[in-house]
Amino acid sequence: MGMVGGGLDAFIGAVHRRAAGFDNEIELVCGVFSASAEKSKATGHALYLPEDRVYTSFEEMIEREKTLPEGERMDFVSIVTPNHLHFPPAKMALENGFHVICDKPMTLNLEEAKELKEIVEKSGLVFGLTHNYTGYPMVKEARDMVRNGKLGQIRKVVVEYPQGWLSKKEEDNNYKQAIWRTDPTKSGAAGCMGDIGTHAENLAEYVTGLKISELCADLSAFVPGRQLDDDGNVLLRFDNGAKGVLHASQIANGEENSLKLFVYGELGGLEWHQMDPNTLKYKTQEGQRIIRTNVGDLSASAKAHWRLPAGHPEGFFEAFANIYRNFAYAVKAHMEGRPADPVYDFPSVADGVRGLAFIDTVIASSKSDEKWTKFVQ
Repeated sequence: MGMVGGGLDAFIGAVHRRAAGFDNEIELVCGVFSASAEKSKATGHALYLPEDRVYTSFEEMIEREKTLPEGERMDFVSIVTPNHLHFPPAKMALENGFHVICDKPMTLNLEEAKELKEIVEKSGLVFGLTHNYTGYPMVKEARDMVRNGKLGQIRKVVVEYPQGWLSKKEEDNNYKQAIWRTDPTKSGAAGCMGDIGTHAENLAEYVTGLKISELCADLSAFVPGRQLDDDGNVLLRFDNGAKGVLHASQIANGEENSLKLFVYGELGGLEWHQMDPNTLKYKTQEGQRIIRTNVGDLSASAKAHWRLPAGHPEGFFEAFANIYRNFAYAVKAHMEGRPADPVYDFPSVADGVRGLAFIDTVIASSKSDEKWTKFVQ
């Protein structure tokens, strides 16, 4: 793995590196970790990388790495920069024969996302997107239960992702993560909806297998002077006729990362909370069943993604690691000229395009006087 971004002072870079290293399938061999050459070198030194494999730009890294012998050079690039710096290194890496895994949202805007999808398809290379919440075993179990008809026809989907960390104007307090996430030139056209609303959208579609067809959105920037939305409420219509509600907020004072999903069908319902990720509730009018990670006869997909005996908590790192491990398996399969095992799935470039289309549709709906806006990508 070569990495773009993720310096020592970065928020998520270390999470990506630890997740990638969980299963000994991936080795970090090079990187450009910061726009500052000094910071990039310092990060590489802290990670015990050879000095000649720590670069000052992604262009230098890609050009130099492709000249190295096949068994020595990087096989893929992990991109963990702010949103506006996703597309350029992804494009160059793919065009030079390197697989790519990228943080979400995939690009700065929908135009870039569509172009990147064309590049991925033309290259035939593997592209992964770190919608890491899809890596939880109980999310896999929920998706399997829906697919196997345990809920019957899906009627209602409720997904919410409240946080409270931007309740104050933290971007004025030299807080790096707040500064770029609230800057439209770096974050894109959406703030909260781009950062965590896309996670909620992706999770709802992943578990149900349904696609959002129309939506009605109301976005707000509650903190005075903030350029991008920090709260949003969206009514959803799905392609099978189901209805839904999506709520995302970063000014929900006191909340941490309280992502929750509720799916209701004609035969029963499911409930999953990210802050209690090892528990899935299956509910009917006759009662409830508590489903726990690594307890009982669960789906092959759930079994492929848990790591510890029952009762030993698994969480964010393990789910993130599942995405990286599955991506590594797909890269190996590509190298060996065989199909990847579908049980080891991960979000793709198509999911990235839908995420950017979701952002654009939500913004258009919030600005419109019309009740419903068609979801078009």
